[in-house]
Amino acid sequence: MVVALVLLFAFTSGFHEAASVAATIIMAKAISPRKALLVVVACEFIAPFFLGTSVAMLIGKDIIDFSAFDPKALNVSAAFIIATVMGAILWNLITRVYGFPSSSSHALVGGMVGAALVAYGADKILWKGLLYAVVSLIITPLIGLIFGFLILKLVFRLSKNATPKINYFFNRMQIPASIALALGHGANGVQRSIGLLVMALVIVGGFHTFHIPMWVIFSCGMATALGAASGGWRTIRTVGSKFYRLRSVHAFCTQTSSAFVILGASLIGGLVSTTHVVSSSVMGVGASYRASAVRWGIAKNMVKAWFITIPASGALAGVSFFLIRLVLSHI
Repeated sequence: MVVALVLLFAFTSGFHEAASVAATIIMAKAISPRKALLVVVACEFIAPFFLGTSVAMLIGKDIIDFSAFDPKALNVSAAFIIATVMGAILWNLITRVYGFPSSSSHALVGGMVGAALVAYGADKILWKGLLYAVVSLIITPLIGLIFGFLILKLVFRLSKNATPKINYFFNRMQIPASIALALGHGANGVQRSIGLLVMALVIVGGFHTFHIPMWVIFSCGMATALGAASGGWRTIRTVGSKFYRLRSVHAFCTQTSSAFVILGASLIGGLVSTTHVVSSSVMGVGASYRASAVRWGIAKNMVKAWFITIPASGALAGVSFFLIRLVLSHI
């Protein structure tokens, strides 16, 4: 049940955040939606095999102290893991229904902290690792905003004497830029699920030490890829058109700035919300072209959703823990 729920989280993460990866190239009409999602699906699956495990280590070892967990207390251990995942999944589903480009990373961190506080108390939380995760989640969208602003300025300067045919160039260049962005999400988003699954198996006694076997990488990559294949069209429309009307050059600059941020963070073990970074890059690109063209009201509402994600998913996880313990006590 624990493995199935973690893979379900990986699936919801795929349709939730991978939609943001495909959003810009789809809304700019550089390639068809089917081809765009196919690129994302392939990259989501292959990235975890060769781009390191730093993010998995952060999630699995540096936020919750599982060294003192007792595998014999299976009811508590299983309830903690199930509540963690349920908090994140429920928040992903709620935000999907309303089309909010919310964050699976925030939801997972909130679920872990909320379940740990209720199940074991604050002494099981590794505050240094938690602070690192939260700070990286806060800083990376700001970097995406700045990069998007600066990259569009640079592109306009370099192409100021170009003919309209340059739009064809930007359409073509969106493909490698989107591949880099999708690989970045695969290296970061899939690693979240890998770290969570290994931590879960250690806590419930399935693994004796924290190590990452190939089947865990394969199964989490496959679940995320299947989630990406299912689309996420409301999120795609929000990211791709509601903040700012994207043209080819804007989409290319958004993808490039987002890829730089996400790949860089993944390589140093920084936790990233792909949705946040892509959305903030869109706003940065739009502000660089014409600040008044950005729909800041929609952006403001989305930022509010960002800030409530961790406490909301934490509360859902805490309530889930009580309910799961109640059910397990009667089994």
